[in-house]
Amino acid sequence: VQLVESGGGLVQPGGSLRLACATSGFTFSTYDVGWARQVPGKQLEWLANIGSNGGTYYIDSVKGRFTISRDNAKKTVYLQMHDLKAEDTAAYLCGTSSRPVLRLYHYDYWGQGTQVTVSS
Repeated sequence: VQLVESGGGLVQPGGSLRLACATSGFTFSTYDVGWARQVPGKQLEWLANIGSNGGTYYIDSVKGRFTISRDNAKKTVYLQMHDLKAEDTAAYLCGTSSRPVLRLYHYDYWGQGTQVTVSS
């Protein structure tokens, strides 16, 4: 199983970014996939999940600003982020699970992450 994130970078407050996570090594269309972020010294924070049926989940702090989507043909999951804030600065990781995800620890595999820095 491989998950490779891309799309991170430096963005000004209020800006937007779209992250992508390209996957391989498993039947993407039947797996849940999601995004989490990590700040050095803090726990991994679960952000969003999209199920194999397309159902989505978001934590409150990103609802309305972040949108998760998936392209089963490309085996890729995306995270569109708008109205970025300084507190969104973190490494963003994608994860996947063969079972429906209800908790962060349900993810079986994680990528290495892509850094997002929000600063003027």
